[in-house]
Amino acid sequence: MELTPRQIAAELDKHIVGQNDAKRSVAIAVRNRWRRQQVDETMKKEISPKNIMMIGPTGIGKTEIARRLAALTGAPFIKIEATKYTEVGYYGRDVESMVRELVENALGIVRSAEREKVKEEAQKRANDRLVDMLLPPPSSKMQRPPDEDDENEDDDDPENLSDTELVRKIRHDRNREKIRKMLEAGQMEERTVSIVTETRTVPMIMGNMPGMESMELDFQEIFEKIAPKSRTKRELTVKEAREFLVEQESDRLLNKEKIQSSAIELAENLGIIFIDEIDKIVASEKQHGADVSRQGVQRDLLPIVEGTTVQTKYGYVKTDHVLFIAAGAFHRSSPSDLMPELQGRFPIRVELKDLTKEDFVRILTEPDGSLTKQYYALMRTEQVELQFELDGIDTLAGYAFSINQKMQNIGARRLYTIMERLLEELSFDAPDRPGEKVVINAEYVRERIDELCKDEDLSKFIL
Repeated sequence: MELTPRQIAAELDKHIVGQNDAKRSVAIAVRNRWRRQQVDETMKKEISPKNIMMIGPTGIGKTEIARRLAALTGAPFIKIEATKYTEVGYYGRDVESMVRELVENALGIVRSAEREKVKEEAQKRANDRLVDMLLPPPSSKMQRPPDEDDENEDDDDPENLSDTELVRKIRHDRNREKIRKMLEAGQMEERTVSIVTETRTVPMIMGNMPGMESMELDFQEIFEKIAPKSRTKRELTVKEAREFLVEQESDRLLNKEKIQSSAIELAENLGIIFIDEIDKIVASEKQHGADVSRQGVQRDLLPIVEGTTVQTKYGYVKTDHVLFIAAGAFHRSSPSDLMPELQGRFPIRVELKDLTKEDFVRILTEPDGSLTKQYYALMRTEQVELQFELDGIDTLAGYAFSINQKMQNIGARRLYTIMERLLEELSFDAPDRPGEKVVINAEYVRERIDELCKDEDLSKFIL
């Protein structure tokens, strides 16, 4: 990760309005991952990540910061909900499964990088196989799969061929070269070829039994090896077949053991786990029923966040240097209600601020993928042009802020409900109105939203 903290924050600014403190903390934490890789081995072992806890109401950018960070880092990253875990003995998933998901993510990153390295060779092999399909070899020996052992390798030696066979071979080689050049020039993309694919029918094991994910993966792997193969013949165009064959040849060229060890190393040193809704595992004072399980999830999280070794199907993974970012609204609780040991494992606290009317205006206009730009693009597909006036955007932001104050504050998500209600009629009629230009100004917004905002009962259900 070579982006500086300032560059990371600037990239996040393109998509998320405000929350500068959270952006700075995340940017510093991510940069520290890179810095740790530059120090000597002795010091590297001593430097542990400073986990972050983001605190603030829903809809103000906590999850969006995590999502955008994932695209920026290029490091193994997963976002999980704390509520889907449960302590051992209760129905649900055990917390160690988040580490297994992180390794799977790292595996995908490493595999993609290795595929790029062998891409040229894989394409060459795929083209060779396509030539064989378009012009089968004249001898039965040459039709055998390339991975089979050739007992009589000298059969194709020109000295061992008769004159007729030699002429046939020369002619065949010329035709193969001609087809190869046509393939490389893209002149045979629509020709069809037959490909035999092999699949294994692997049964699902145990059906997500709590605490048994690791054993389930082991059984799954065993069945993948012993399950019978089913062969299917498919007719594909050369273009489709090439993609399939390149993928197949890439898999043959990859070193699985090397990829797995690299993925584990990447997850251990650069992995980031974002734990959302951490406030939902705070137990109430009267611990009974589900609250017992919530307290148990906190206890189970302690060793994972502090640093432990987790067994995965690819090997053992240490979590000592995985960066954890937790987030929660903490409406009915506070971070101090978490177990003291767990609080101590998130030393950096960032409080995100409530969104103001001015923030809503910026959210509707500034980000690259703002809602106004999204709806403009959607309506353009129907040949309807949307034009958002500044007074219309200001009125929209005012309604969103007002409704959040009067009812449950759901942050920027309120804009989704208001925009959908505002453009509902146009979205329905758009296919019948091609060529029209619709101006969204303050009057247009008030006509469609004002009555709903005045009626509190309607607002609760609709907005």
